[in-house]
Amino acid sequence: MHRLGGETGLSRRLVIVTALILAIAAAAAAMYLHLAVPGVAVARPVRGQAVEAIYATGVVEPVIWAKVTPMLRGRIMELCKCEGATIGKGHVLARLDDAEERARVAELEARAEFLEGDMRRYARLLEGNHVSAQTYQRAASAYAEIRAVIAAERSRLNDFTIGAPIAGQVLRRDGEVGEIVDSDDVLFWVGEPKPLWIIAEVDEEDIARVRVGQRALIKADAFPERVLEGTVETITPKGDPINKSFRVRIALPDDTPLLIGMTTEINIVVAVVEDALLVPADAVKDGRVFVIDDGRARERQVRTGIVSPAAVQIIDGLAAGEQVIEGPPAGLSDGQRVRPRRAR
Repeated sequence: MHRLGGETGLSRRLVIVTALILAIAAAAAAMYLHLAVPGVAVARPVRGQAVEAIYATGVVEPVIWAKVTPMLRGRIMELCKCEGATIGKGHVLARLDDAEERARVAELEARAEFLEGDMRRYARLLEGNHVSAQTYQRAASAYAEIRAVIAAERSRLNDFTIGAPIAGQVLRRDGEVGEIVDSDDVLFWVGEPKPLWIIAEVDEEDIARVRVGQRALIKADAFPERVLEGTVETITPKGDPINKSFRVRIALPDDTPLLIGMTTEINIVVAVVEDALLVPADAVKDGRVFVIDDGRARERQVRTGIVSPAAVQIIDGLAAGEQVIEGPPAGLSDGQRVRPRRAR
């Protein structure tokens, strides 16, 4: 009886060990199958608006404005503190140091006075036939010549005073008193704060599809949560052969929150399809998608329409109720078993 009980205990231990081995083997097999079958993200096609747009960047500028630069090189002696103020045409914005020029005019005036005296003296002598007419003419000519030089120098004196070329608001002021500026240095921007538009550069490959009146969707860093709108106002007929782009002006509504000088990203809408069948952009590669069919990936040829960074329009080859694989993993083959991770 003791021996029989020992054999029974041994049998029970063998059964337990066998069960543990089978459980471990089953777990290992399950783990192997889990690792061998790749998980994939899936999505269902949705119906919505397909929008095709052309991307560009641009800067907000006033429609009416002017840059104010000096006419000549000089040192700033006066600079109006009028940034943001509304001014009239001709309003004095700055003065350059004209001391040297005024000294030259004074010198020329003194020379002219001397020549005028000579001319009058020769005129009296000519009346008494004490000098020739040619002598008098030379004196008169010298006097006329210096008066012309004085007139030109006095006119040049006006260039030391910098006035507003148009009426409007002083949008910005640069430069400081004492600074030496040249004719290509912009000291002021004067213009009307409204209306505004965006000066954008569109790639020459895309410009043929841009038309006046098209809607433009605008993003700016200052308003990250908002999509603003504008309208294509003008297209410059001649492109830039260096940058291979064309200048396009996007008109903005008067209530736009954009400010002068802001940089923007623009999408000019060139085509819209309503009620389009859409799938995530990363689900389509070379005109093909993978769909889920009974736990397996099936490669499918599709015909696409409008393509955007977020979605692709499917014209043919896919039904609305099917599941497509987003971003198919490298090496995924037709008929391979997969595990859908999520659906939407």
